Amino acid sequence: MKKLNFRNWKKFGFEFLSIFIAVVAAFTLNNWNENRKADNSENKILIEIVNGLEKDLEDLKENKLGHKYGILACNYFRKALSDKNLSPDSLGIYYSSLTRDFISIQNTAGYETLKSRGLELIKNDSLRLHIISLYEFDYQILRKLEEEYSEMQFQENYFKEINKSLAPNFNFNDKNMISGIKLPIKIPNDEKKIFLLYLMKIQGNRSYIINYYNQIEKKVVDVKNEIKKEIKR
Repeated sequence: MKKLNFRNWKKFGFEFLSIFIAVVAAFTLNNWNENRKADNSENKILIEIVNGLEKDLEDLKENKLGHKYGILACNYFRKALSDKNLSPDSLGIYYSSLTRDFISIQNTAGYETLKSRGLELIKNDSLRLHIISLYEFDYQILRKLEEEYSEMQFQENYFKEINKSLAPNFNFNDKNMISGIKLPIKIPNDEKKIFLLYLMKIQGNRSYIINYYNQIEKKVVDVKNEIKKEIKR
């Protein structure tokens, strides 16, 4: 009788151990599958963010180039006040660039997907912090500078007043299109001083935002490279 009980216990123990091992194995496999899914989701979102950052770099460079043309336009019209031999070939592009504004375009689809899934999906704490900082801080400041900061609204602040000074000097063709400009530009002395102050203000603000664009470009490149390293892991 004792032997039978021992055999039963041994059998039950073996069955229990088998069930326990099966449960643990199933639990482990389920965790592995969940972690694998999370890793795949993380990689897909990171790839989407990288693609967006590459497009952002293109937009940043285009806007920065536009501001550089704005500075060249300031120099052009400053020279036009005294140089009668200044080439008129670039008049059109400099005139359109002088008070041109820009909007800040960011490709945030990947980041918005990450936020909807939960920021903690990015397991690398340092990378997660850098991504959040770029989208929530750096990009937001850039957008506010370009679109909301009053001194950066060149078209609204300067276009009308500058045109009052320049318009009498423009030449127009039979189709009433600008065909050139009389050089040197003739502007009454007091008005000329105001015009020069406008050029100085425009150039200073464009130089300031170009410096910020340079900082943002570096951060975008750094985050992009950091993400690529994380994906390779």
